Amino acid sequence: MKVILLADVKALGKRGDVKQVADGYARNFLLNKKLAVEATPQNLKNLAHEQKKQADKAAADLAEAKRLAAEIDKITVEIPVKAGEGGRLFGSVTNKEVAEAISAKVGVEIDKRKVEIKDAIKNVGAAEALLKLHTEVHQKVKLNITAAQ
Repeated sequence: MKVILLADVKALGKRGDVKQVADGYARNFLLNKKLAVEATPQNLKNLAHEQKKQADKAAADLAEAKRLAAEIDKITVEIPVKAGEGGRLFGSVTNKEVAEAISAKVGVEIDKRKVEIKDAIKNVGAAEALLKLHTEVHQKVKLNITAAQ
């Protein structure tokens, strides 16, 4: 019997796969536990439609990430922080501060977990951070750390 998997099944396949399995395995285990549905023409058509929707959404997400990366590439983000003598900061600039500054500048919410700072920023001046917008899109962000009054 041909079935369409509704969930990942160990040693069989991933969600959305169409597999040929024994009738008893399908009826008594997969269909019973709602892990699969029978691969009827209508169900196959629904699967193709669902996969197309997911592919379109993934393409739209990638395009949005690329657009945002191009926008971020053109700007320098200014972050005012408390600093002592000689431009030394009290503490360091965190991912959260960078994410909030970028969000304020471009108007799009940026999660702090998507910001990566290689070396701790402990001095006033120019710095750089890496922003992971998508699995395929990473953008360097120019930062200007200034002493707050």
